[in-house]
Formats: sequence, structure tokens, C-alpha cells
Amino acid sequence: MILKDRMAIVTGSGSGIGRAGARIIAKEGAHVIVADISEAGARETVDLIMGEGGSAEARVLDVTDDNAVVDAVADIVKRHGRIDILHNHAGAQVAGDLEQVAVEGFDKSWDLNVRAHFMMSRQVVPHMKEAGKGVILNTSSSSGVLYDRGMIAYTTTKHAVIAMTRQMAGDYARFGIRVNALCPGWVDTPFNEPFIRQMGGRDAIEAYVAQQVPLGRWADVSEIAEPILFLVSDRSSYLTGQILVVDGGETVK
Repeated sequence: MILKDRMAIVTGSGSGIGRAGARIIAKEGAHVIVADISEAGARETVDLIMGEGGSAEARVLDVTDDNAVVDAVADIVKRHGRIDILHNHAGAQVAGDLEQVAVEGFDKSWDLNVRAHFMMSRQVVPHMKEAGKGVILNTSSSSGVLYDRGMIAYTTTKHAVIAMTRQMAGDYARFGIRVNALCPGWVDTPFNEPFIRQMGGRDAIEAYVAQQVPLGRWADVSEIAEPILFLVSDRSSYLTGQILVVDGGETVK
């Protein structure tokens, strides 16, 4: 087990990619804090992990609540003594171009997709510095290196995640802390519903994916879990400040 005895926090791990990442991290020996705003989702992920022989606990957490973030990290460190891995995954899609997107939707995107990553990392880094090591993985998106039609809030925030990741990596490498970003492409989960509606329904999005992705299909969450494992483990021990795009070739078109 390449993550044996490590302590990991995965935000937004009550479903989809976050859940798949939490499961593979636990499978490789880490104890995983399954943090999600949905208690039912978090507990379902924990049940899956436990059923697979892993170790995990659910933590209901609104990552846009600064006080809740501070309290959660402090409590985790108090009970477990350290945090080795933080995967900032919680995020949201908000549809709309410059004129259509609701201002509150843009603000929500920024708070959840960028600021929450910042706040979680801010709380975790002092403990990693003390330990002399640690890994932070931020979820961006292929939309962080491309542009999605009519998705200004999403693409803006996902580009910002990449900039923040590189800045953090440069600032904290000397403390033994690695920071990288994951950019998934089209993964078939309910997360994509805002864009699917904007595109005109399921048939339209299927045609779009077939045309835009060289591999001609969606990814399964398991195909994103493996890159997550690579980035949070010692398999990527000399990798920091990098952006791993897992998109079926879309960005090379």
C-alpha cells in the first residue's frame, strides 16, 4: 500500500470524482476524511470505503464557511496528529455567458471553486510545514486550459485554480510541500448537468463529446482516480507546480 498510515482530507468526496478519489486513496492505505456538504453522500462514500477494507470517516463540511473550515482542520489535527494529503475537490458549475450569468452565481463559483481551495490550504499548510512534508492537490478542469462556450464563471475560476496552484507550489516547495492541479475533461457525472442543460440536453452533449474529444467518449470516474493517486503519492515525489490534464485528448486538438 503506497499510502499506508497517511492522513488525507478529500473535499467534495460525497459523490463523483471526489468519491472515486477518496476510495482509491483509502484503498492504498490512507485514513480518509470524507468531507462533503451532503451528510448522506459523505456517509455513503465512507460505507463504500469500509466495505472495501479501507479506513475513513465522514465530515459534514461547507468549505465556503471559513469558521467551519478552521474548526474542521483543527479538530482533525487534534484527533489524528497530522494531515499528509489535502485534495481540494469541492466545486460547482454555473452556466451563463457574461450577460446571462447571475452575479450571485459568479460569486458562488469563486467562493467554492477558488476561495475554498485557498482557505483549506491555508489551514493545512502550517501543519505540513511542521512535518516537513505534505501534498496538496487542487482540482481544476480542462476548462482551466480551454474555454467552454457560455461558461464564464466556471472557466474563470478554473483558470484561477491553476494560477494559485503554481504560486503555492513555488512558495512552499522549500518546506517539502508539493502542490499540483488535476484537470479532468468530460467525466459522466451529475456535476455536468448545468452545461448539459445549456447545450440542449443529453443528445446534444453526447454529440458534442463525440466531436470534441479525440477518444470520442466520456471518462469514467475510475479513469480520473488513478491520476489522483499518482499525484498524491510518492510516485510523483519530484513533481510540483504542474497541471495534469486528463481529457481524452481534447486539449491537443
